Amino acid sequence: MAATPPKPAAATPRRKVSRHRGEGQWAAGHFTPLNANEQTKKDDDGLNVRTRIETIYSKRGFDSIDPGDLRGRMRWWGLYTQRRQGIDGGKTAILEPEELDDRYFMLRVRIDGGALTTAQLRVVGEISQEFARGTADITDRQNVQYHWIRIEDVPEIWNRLEAVGLSTVTACGDTPRVMIGSPVAGIAEDEIIDGTPALEEMKRRVLNNPAYSNLPRKFKTAISGSPVLDVVHEINDVAFVGVEHPEHGPGFDLWVGGGLSTNPKLGVRLNAWVPIDDVPDVYEGVISIFRDYGYRRLRNRARLKFLVADWGAEKFRQVLEDEYLKRKLTDGPAPAEPTSRWRDHIGVHRQKDGRYYVGFAPRVGRVDGTILSKVADLAEAHGSGRVRTTVEQKMIVLDVEEGRVDSLVESLEALDLTARPSTFRRGTMACTGIEFCKLAIVETKARGASLIDELERRLPDFDEPLTINLNGCPNACARIQTADIGLKGQLMLDEHGEQVEGYQVHLGGALGLEAGFGRKVRGLKVTAQELPDYVERVLKRYRAEREDGERFATWAARASEEALS
Repeated sequence: MAATPPKPAAATPRRKVSRHRGEGQWAAGHFTPLNANEQTKKDDDGLNVRTRIETIYSKRGFDSIDPGDLRGRMRWWGLYTQRRQGIDGGKTAILEPEELDDRYFMLRVRIDGGALTTAQLRVVGEISQEFARGTADITDRQNVQYHWIRIEDVPEIWNRLEAVGLSTVTACGDTPRVMIGSPVAGIAEDEIIDGTPALEEMKRRVLNNPAYSNLPRKFKTAISGSPVLDVVHEINDVAFVGVEHPEHGPGFDLWVGGGLSTNPKLGVRLNAWVPIDDVPDVYEGVISIFRDYGYRRLRNRARLKFLVADWGAEKFRQVLEDEYLKRKLTDGPAPAEPTSRWRDHIGVHRQKDGRYYVGFAPRVGRVDGTILSKVADLAEAHGSGRVRTTVEQKMIVLDVEEGRVDSLVESLEALDLTARPSTFRRGTMACTGIEFCKLAIVETKARGASLIDELERRLPDFDEPLTINLNGCPNACARIQTADIGLKGQLMLDEHGEQVEGYQVHLGGALGLEAGFGRKVRGLKVTAQELPDYVERVLKRYRAEREDGERFATWAARASEEALS
């Protein structure tokens, strides 16, 4: 009988091997695959679109604009198409880009450090009146934004801005955006260190420089030597914060990886003290790390905050020192707690030279070209040639002699620009909203202004520092997660089952002192119509339940859900 052949051994299941595509980090050799944004940038540097705007699009009109330029590269020169009028918020996420696009543009003027001469401000105002239907909003990054801009007018606008030293270069796009700085740099009596020389050198090195014109996404920068921590340093990609080193004297504490939007993260300290002369080198090192190691494969992970979260502060500092600076950084102290609960410099303040600066509050950053021209006139009439914008959508006139302060304050009041605002006027900000923004779902600017009026009427004696931030969508341009009361726009059903504009409520966020994102109470939403009633109710409960000296954010963290509803 023949022997039975042995059974073959059971086959080991083959493990499916998938090719690791990486995160799109250039430094790791991951140059493909490219998403649509990366392909657009690879096809042509966004800086180059200016020539086409000047020689083709402005002469042939809107219909001549290449789609890749229209919804991509034109941002490198501060241009976004604005929202077509009459499209409600329910269609924001449904319509194609070409259906949302109007034939007009938002144009952003970058104002690094918020620094303007009165001559520059007057030109900004004149452009608003002549080309932008009077629009000229002050943003929470010290810029000015126009709307209703025609492509035919853009070259002339650039000529006028550049004649007085202003620009729109990389005001948008995957680039080094405006560098925010203390609006009282070099003049405040309590300043730790003036960051202006470093800011100017950083601008010189990176603006209009092809080495930094293709970043994974936008890159936000802040520098300030003010002890009030006036540049929201915790939510920038890189920030230099004024500190006093016990051995080396005044310099800057280095922070990286902050940002908000739909996945907010606070920046982290690298425990490094940077002298002012070294700030530009360190800045170039950080932005180069972002360029080379930033995540380019997925657009929603392309901000520096994700790389910092994965690496951690220790590795980030090591790469910065070893690969880019080629030297070690000096360990240093953390910033002290802010010296004021307000960081907007509103009111009358003495300068280090004996003169005064006067900070005043428009309503939610909404001004117009006529008002800006009048502010320039008032500043000059009271002896000043310099004004500033702030990260709280406010403005400041510098260099006023003591005897002229009261007259300036009264003159500003006549323009509804108060240097003595209520808590609500002072602490409320709003993004562009559905009026012009293609991402927005609800209205913000007018609603914020009306909310101020209602709260001033209902709670005239409320004087605690408080921030109320309104955002038209989840992207947090108005910093909703870091406000005492943050309002994220969304559509909801009212008591009658009708779809209406409303807000998801965030409570107890903060920057500076006990920085954090606060809390969301499950299901806590409020319709736009009910908003004044809700805020009034919560603030009355806060006043009834707070402990002595307790901030709203601290109370909100411990309050019951019932008290917050």
